[in-house]
Amino acid sequence: MPLGYAIRDSDLVLVCLAVSLENGAVVGYVTPVPFPAAVVVLGLVSIAFIGHAPFVNAPVDDTADLSGEIDLQKMPAVPSPMESGPEP
Repeated sequence: MPLGYAIRDSDLVLVCLAVSLENGAVVGYVTPVPFPAAVVVLGLVSIAFIGHAPFVNAPVDDTADLSGEIDLQKMPAVPSPMESGPEP
């Protein structure tokens, strides 16, 4: 049975980034607005989407999720390139 896919906010942000930059290219080619200026201005729109996604509409369920202290003993161990391997 195939898994259903739900559109998330992060998916919408990625679509908005692509659309705003593509619109900058189209405006630069189709109108007398200089291409670099059109891409830069609509690139700033992309930056606004990037700033909105993690800071205004954060991917947490509740602000109480952000107030708790993290217990390092419960965190999964991640191999580090700075640590040596197991002893032979």
